[in-house]
Amino acid sequence: MPKPVLTILAGSRPVTGLERLEALADVRLATDAAELAAALPGSEIVYLWDYFADGLRQGWAGADALKWVHLPAAGVDRLLFPELAASNVTVTNARGIFDAAMAEYALAGILYFAKNFPRATLNQRERLWKHFGTSNLAGTRALVAGTGSIGRATARLLRAVGIEADGLGRTARNGDPDFFAIHNSADFASVARGYDYVILAAPLTSGTRDMLNQEVLAAMRPSAVVVNMGRGELVDQDALVAALSANGIAGAVLDVTHPEPLPESDPLWGLDNVLITPHLAGDSRTHLPALAAQFEANLVAYREGRPLANVVDKRLGFVVSGG
Repeated sequence: MPKPVLTILAGSRPVTGLERLEALADVRLATDAAELAAALPGSEIVYLWDYFADGLRQGWAGADALKWVHLPAAGVDRLLFPELAASNVTVTNARGIFDAAMAEYALAGILYFAKNFPRATLNQRERLWKHFGTSNLAGTRALVAGTGSIGRATARLLRAVGIEADGLGRTARNGDPDFFAIHNSADFASVARGYDYVILAAPLTSGTRDMLNQEVLAAMRPSAVVVNMGRGELVDQDALVAALSANGIAGAVLDVTHPEPLPESDPLWGLDNVLITPHLAGDSRTHLPALAAQFEANLVAYREGRPLANVVDKRLGFVVSGG
C-alpha cells in the first residue's frame, strides 16, 4: 500500500511518536509557516503538532492534494479560516484527550475559592495563624457552558463531590445522563442567578463569543465564581474586570484570556479575587503521548479506508456527537 504524504508542523518541540508515523506515511517536517507552505504541495494530510502556530492559511494555495487536517487540540477556532471551512478537506481534533485534566482543573478552581485558599496564602505570607471561614461543595450548584466531552467530564466529577451540575448548550432538555438539566445558551442571563459556579468549557464560535457578558454577570450571585477553561473570547473581559472590582461576583479562575499571553498591564493581574494560569488546564504528564496515539490510530484508519474519529463539523466549529 503506498504511503500517504503527511506534513507535520512541528514547531520547536519534538514530535512525540514520530518514528511510528514514519512507518505509516511519507513524512515531511516543517518548523514554521514558510516550511509548511513549501511542504504542502502533494501532501494529503497535515498534522498541526504545534497547534498554536499558524501557517496553513498562508500556504493554502499550495494545498493541491490535501484531504485531511488534524489539530491535536480541542478548540479549532484558530484553524477554521474561510477557505478551509468551505473546502472538502476533513478536519479532526483531539476530542477526549483533555477531558479528565480539565474537569480536575474546574474542581480545583472551585475548591480554591470554597476553601478560601487566597486567604490562606495571604496569611501564610504574613506568618499569621488566624482562623477564616470556608464553604462546603455539597449542595451547591454549577452551570457548565459547553455540553461536549469536556463539559460532560466536568459535570460527572462535580456531581461526584455533591455539586448539582446543569449544562448550557444549543438546545434545552431534561433527562440527560450527565447533567440534571440543560438550558439553552440564549437563556444564560435568565438562569445565571441560580448557580454558585459558572464554568466555561464551550468552543469559541460566533454564537459563543462574549457569552459571559455584562448582562450575565449582572444577573449572577455576588457569591458566585467563574471558571473559564474554554477560550478567552468567551468572556467580555472588560465587563468581567468591572464585576470583579465591584464585588459583583466573588471570584474568577482564568486559564484562558484575551489576548494570550495576558499583558503585564492588564488589570486582571492586580485583582485579589482572580487566579490566572497560562492555558494549561488540559495539560498532564500523559497528554502528549495520548495525542500521538490518537493521531496514529486515525492515520491507520485513514490508510485502511475506515471513517476517521473526531470529525469536526466545520459549519458549527466542533465535533457533533450524540451526547
